[in-house]
Amino acid sequence: MRLDFYRLAGAGLLACLGVAIATAADLANAGQSAHPPNAAVAAPPPSAEVDAETYDRCLTLARSDPRAALNLAASWLKRGGAHPADHCAAVALIGLGKYREAAGRLDALAQMMTSAPTELRAQVLDQAGQAWLLAGDTKRAFAAAKAAAALAPDDIEILIDRAEAAYAAGYLDSAVADLDRVLKADPNRVDALVYRASANRALDRLARAQADIDRALSLDPRSASALLERGNIRRLEGDLDGARSDWQQVGAIAPGSPEDKAARTNLEHLATPAVSAAARPGRRPPPPVAAPVK
Repeated sequence: MRLDFYRLAGAGLLACLGVAIATAADLANAGQSAHPPNAAVAAPPPSAEVDAETYDRCLTLARSDPRAALNLAASWLKRGGAHPADHCAAVALIGLGKYREAAGRLDALAQMMTSAPTELRAQVLDQAGQAWLLAGDTKRAFAAAKAAAALAPDDIEILIDRAEAAYAAGYLDSAVADLDRVLKADPNRVDALVYRASANRALDRLARAQADIDRALSLDPRSASALLERGNIRRLEGDLDGARSDWQQVGAIAPGSPEDKAARTNLEHLATPAVSAAARPGRRPPPPVAAPVK
């Protein structure tokens, strides 16, 4: 999983908010002309520049102090922060590990953004899907990702995210189909090659999986996720030495990473007598830990 909750076009969100601000300002100006000179009128709304600064500050704070970001977003909402404040609150909830609440908030935000550009709504739904994956709800993750792709069918990043959600939900053929489209548009996407190799491995299409992982490593010989996946494939083919070598390289290249943790788990399994016996010629060893996605 890419976990990129800061990829939204912030300017787009603020543009949507800007429409509301401009409308409010017009109404306030209209009210001023209708009232006598000494009549009290509503204070003008905050400027777009102030809202842009608040949005940037809130997202930056969400990285370092999500609790403070959540408080800022809540107070901003009371002042009319609208969609950008809602988005920052959702990002802060993710930082706090409240993935289900964040996912629900992103889903609701996408539904409320009826006047927003289609692409922007697609990005919010895509992020909702990622949050549902973090929450462990693969069905809702796939539903959100599917809705995002319906709005932006040619967005490669969203297609990759839908493939990831499909894989997690067990819709392996659907994942491969999305990755086929991605790789047709960009044959050199290493992450898409690794994901498709992982899906084809799960479908027992080892020759296809091997072809994808060989290309991925030809493009990036130090890709930890590709090395992890090649080790997975080699283990299924009974090449324990090759699998061990790949997983050890993962630890040397990306120590402490999710790939390293998966590789260490695989190495521990490889050391058990049952796995070694199952890997003898003519027998299929138990499935390895899947390569993590980003």
